[in-house]
Formats: sequence, structure tokens, C-alpha cells
Amino acid sequence: MMANPAHDERLKWIYGSKTNAELEERYNQWADLYDKDVEDDLGFMGPKIVAAALAESVDKTSKVLDAGAGTGAVGEALAALGFEHITAIDLSPGMLEVASAKGAYETLQREVLGETLAFEDDAFDATICVGTLTVGHAPRSSLDEFVRVTKVGGLIASGMRPDHYETGGFKQKQEALENEGRWTLVSRSAPYQMMPTTEPELMYETWIYEVLV
Repeated sequence: MMANPAHDERLKWIYGSKTNAELEERYNQWADLYDKDVEDDLGFMGPKIVAAALAESVDKTSKVLDAGAGTGAVGEALAALGFEHITAIDLSPGMLEVASAKGAYETLQREVLGETLAFEDDAFDATICVGTLTVGHAPRSSLDEFVRVTKVGGLIASGMRPDHYETGGFKQKQEALENEGRWTLVSRSAPYQMMPTTEPELMYETWIYEVLV
């Protein structure tokens, strides 16, 4: 099954954003159609898979940060697994408005990944980021803030395309954080299809790290 050309055009439009302001405005405009395009029609599996991986090692009473929450697919997946204390952050108020209506989050606020987050050190038991560590979106410097706001012993779970891991500077950044003793790798999944029905050639991986300092 081929992706709908309308979806392809909107994705190209999003990935063509040149600045965070432009990216924010385009996501605001896309917010009402995002779930139908990405979750329903394209069948993006990342939120459910990465949420399930995190849930295997994190207590359901934990405070979880959903970084780059978008319209709340990760929050919905975590809530379905029994999590109740989830905070959503995203650069797009329009996307957060859609996420808020789903009732999965205790708190939602606008934040820009790659900038200093408005949370104290060790504010969360776990952080999860799915679909945002990608081209033209959250930079590799976002990982520093994930480590800062996650408690020692807490977990950071992310989903990422393996090609972007290699070419987007994440391989070097993730290894640097490990070499600095700031986190340690718990697991890295084998590549799997992120949209198996519509675009089976696109692969994804789930990463989980434990924060050390």
C-alpha cells in the first residue's frame, strides 16, 4: 500500500521548515489532521512500541516526561499501560491543544527541544521521546536536557531512525554521554518497520539509557 500523496506533501512541507518558528507554525496548522495522517492512515507504530519498552522497566507511579509530545500518541499509549503522571512538552501549542483533549497528561506546556527546559534537575523518573529526534526537529543537544531533568537511576527511552542516528550526530553524542559517565545503555532494539503497511522500507530503533549522574 502506498502512502497518500497528500500525506507525503504535508511531510515534505514539515521537513522543509527552516526555523523553529516556521516549524511551530506549520505544526499548528497541521494539528487537526495530524492523527489521521500519521497514526491512522500511515500507521506509525513508534509511540506504542517505545512506550511498551519503557513500561517494562518503569513503575506505573513514575513521573514521566513526554518530550516532543505532539498530539499525544505516546501519552495515550502510556496511559493505556497504567501511567497517570505524564507531562507533555512540545513547541506547537496547536499540537498540545489536541493532546490535552485526550486526557492522558497531568501537565502540558510549550517547550523547545534543544533549549533549556523549564524544569528543575531530577524532575522526572523517566523521559520518553518518539518521532522528534529526526531531521529538522530536536537536535542532539536535546539529550543533555533529558539527562538533566531525569533522576539518577531513571530511564530515557527514545525512538529514532538508524540512518539519522548515523548521519545526524546522535551516534557521537550518545557515545559521548556514555563516555562522560552521564548515562549507560540499557538496551537498543533491532531495527523494525515504523510504518509496516504503508512504507515498509522505513526502519526505526528503540533506545533506552539509564541516567548515572
